[in-house]
Amino acid sequence: MFELYWPAAFLLLPLPWLLRWLLPSAARPASALQVSFLRRLSQLDASTSSPTSAGARWPVLLIWLLLICAVARPQLIGAPLAPSVSGRDMIVAVDLSASMEIRDMQLEEHTVDRLTLVKHWLGAFIERRHGDRLGLILFGSKAYVQAPLTYDLDSVAQWLNESFIGLTGRDTAIGDAIGLGIKRLIQQPDSSRVMLLITDGANTAGEIAPIQAAQLAAEQGIRIFTIGVGADSMQQSGLQGLLNGDVDPSIDLDETTLREVADITGGSYFRAHDSASLEAIYAQLDELEPSLRAGRPSHENIPLYPWPLAAAWLISIGMALQQVRRQRNVN
Repeated sequence: MFELYWPAAFLLLPLPWLLRWLLPSAARPASALQVSFLRRLSQLDASTSSPTSAGARWPVLLIWLLLICAVARPQLIGAPLAPSVSGRDMIVAVDLSASMEIRDMQLEEHTVDRLTLVKHWLGAFIERRHGDRLGLILFGSKAYVQAPLTYDLDSVAQWLNESFIGLTGRDTAIGDAIGLGIKRLIQQPDSSRVMLLITDGANTAGEIAPIQAAQLAAEQGIRIFTIGVGADSMQQSGLQGLLNGDVDPSIDLDETTLREVADITGGSYFRAHDSASLEAIYAQLDELEPSLRAGRPSHENIPLYPWPLAAAWLISIGMALQQVRRQRNVN
């Protein structure tokens, strides 16, 4: 596919005419000072004495057009280059238990449930992880692999958006989610094993305790970053919709265990009170576990600007040789 990298360069095309219109004409010495003898004067033809004629002007205009074409950087877009395979392998585990439907979070001045906010935040996070392989684990009463480790980040984001409360049960099996993540990461290089676990509660189901699972993860060199989701307070409505004071909606959040899981594995624990705190966590995670490539897969580009540049150079050489030949004929 043909493409101009800087198409705005063609706005410079009228520049010579604009300068000619704005700047005063250069003063020319009298012809008698240029030509001393009548014999030489009689040898000059009309084209030599009229440098501004159309025949003498079009090569200059063509050179200017070719130079503008070269500045516009024409190029051919080739096939996509193979993606880098030196990034990280990251498993994202998301809690789908019943408590994730509590509407105590703010998103763009609207009150939403916790899962909606997590989906919104994770969508932006996943979009920027190019160069990494991401996998998705959804857990409630049980933990399931929704997406294996893949470079297809769009599919991971889509599977996350299609998840819903209760899909994996109403309880919270944090330990099982970590154990399943270990199974998926254990065969990957030691330096690239990362897990991001997002929950709003405490371990209430499963066959393995979170601390025990964290110790197994640490033995395998897997770093776990934990995020506890939930507002600090919310207004509770009583009978007939009357307000009945503030309550702590995150009373079931086991921050002690989540912090210990992160410390055991060399990760970090983050507390997400609202949308702003999630954005701050997003920035910190980018610093702690940066993606090795920030952009989309690139394409092989074949530059074409040397061709108009070479054509302009050849025309210039031809004009110079023609001028030299004319001077010799005059002399």
